[in-house]
Parts: sequence; C-alpha cells; structure tokens
Amino acid sequence: MRDLWGLLGVFIVMESVSCLPAQQLSPPPMPPGQLVHEVVYNELHDHQLHGYWRYWIEHRSQLETRREEQVETADGAVARLELSNGHPLDAAGRLAEDRRLSSLLLSASEQARYRQQHADDEGRIGRIVALLPDAFVYEYVGEESGCYRLRFHPDPNYSAHSIEARIFHAMSGELWVSERYKRLARLDGHLEENVDFGYGILGRLYKGGWFLLQRVRVSSTDWKTERLEVHMSGRAMLFKTIARETSELRGGFTAAPAGMNLAQGVWLLDQAQPDGAPASASALAVNRLSENR
Repeated sequence: MRDLWGLLGVFIVMESVSCLPAQQLSPPPMPPGQLVHEVVYNELHDHQLHGYWRYWIEHRSQLETRREEQVETADGAVARLELSNGHPLDAAGRLAEDRRLSSLLLSASEQARYRQQHADDEGRIGRIVALLPDAFVYEYVGEESGCYRLRFHPDPNYSAHSIEARIFHAMSGELWVSERYKRLARLDGHLEENVDFGYGILGRLYKGGWFLLQRVRVSSTDWKTERLEVHMSGRAMLFKTIARETSELRGGFTAAPAGMNLAQGVWLLDQAQPDGAPASASALAVNRLSENR
C-alpha cells in the first residue's frame, strides 16, 4: 500500500503556471487531443533537460505548518526543516536536523537508497505523464489569459494495465495549457468512482478524492510546482482506514548549480545559516568527506 499512496506524489513533480480569470478568446488551432500530445512531448523532453533549483516548501496540516528549504541535486532533492508554525526550530530541533542530514551523508547505503528512490520517482513521473494523451477524452472549455482550458474524462476504450494507470484513469477534471509554451499550467482532478485492488480485498480508494496542481514558469525551459493539494481516502487490507492529505505551497525559486551530489546539496543548504551562525554538523560532515577524497 505504500507504493499505492507514494505514486500520488508524482503530481508534485509535474511542474506548472496558474492562469488569470476566464475570458473567451480565439478558437484553438488544433483538436484538443493533438494539443495534449504536444504538451506531453514538451513536458517529457524538457524534463530531461531541466535545471536545478533551490526553493522553500510550506507543508500545511491541521496540526502544524512546516517550512523547509530544499535543493535539487542529481541524486534527488535534499531538504532542511527551518520553521514550525512560523517559528524557527529550537536547539533540539536544529540538532535533530543536523543529525538526520549527517547520517545521510555518512552512510553509503542510505545514499544509494536515496538515489534509487529518485530514479524510481523519475520513471513513475514519465509513465504517468505519458498516459495523458491516451487515457482521457478532452474537450475545450475556453481560454483564460493565455491558457487553453480543457475538460477531461476517462476514455472508455483505454485499458489500464498497472496500479498507476488504474488510479489516474479513474479521474476526471480540467487542465490548463499555456498557449504560448504548450506546457501544463494547472491540473484539477477528482475520482469519479471507487478504485478497488484485488477486488476490494487488498484495498480501495474512495470516489470523491481530489487533487489540484498549479505551476509557475521559472526560466525559459523550467516550470515548477507552486501549489499542490492531494486529498484522498480509502482503506487497506484488514479494513485499516488510510488517507493522503497534502497541502503545499512553494516559492522563492533560485537557480542552483547543475549536477550537484547530495553532499554538495546539503552544503548549499547550510549556507543559509543566519548571521554567521556556526556550521552545522552536516556541513562538517561534508568537510570530512572532502578531506578523505
């Protein structure tokens, strides 16, 4: 079941831009299905050539608001928790973050696991995005200040052959496409029906779950997630109730050096230490790694 809920995280990486209030403009230049094909080509092609970025992520829940600083590296993104409910971490919290990052940098097996997880996520993203042209039927709704707005629902002729495809294919909603760049700008979806696994014995996602993705253009080729909402519920084997509640905002996008490894990414995070604060334990771990090379 971890894989089932983990794949929902794929929507985070489908980077994007929000559109302005609706207004009817000129008719679209091509059938909606062809437009989606071109958008998917651009998403997959440009993702292979993407840059690397540093930004903050604000995670919101009923219990807490957490803000992290995150840096993208060739081995995956690495993050440091900075604020909890709007307040900087206390000494114990900072020490826990230092130890967590130091443990990552000093463990070859943990770094290998990190890299494998990153590779798995990248592959999953490609598979999900590639489903868009074939798994749905599209129709134009209108235009919203430079974005084509399309409505989609499952194509009854499409046969889903994986858990990823079954979940995604069960959704209906709307997507917004940048008219100028032919990139995905916003994606709203909701489950129209329950999705059963093992005839409902192994698990079920309940209909009515929904997600929202908004994106922002941060460079000539890169679009990044600006807002993400995922609200799903269901049950797993033995009637255990499970839920996926994600509410995120992202911003402060700044270009980072390309091709960094995890140690270099952590080092860059540590450069944000305020007012000349001493280097953290993770920064010292990077220094030790460098000395041993």
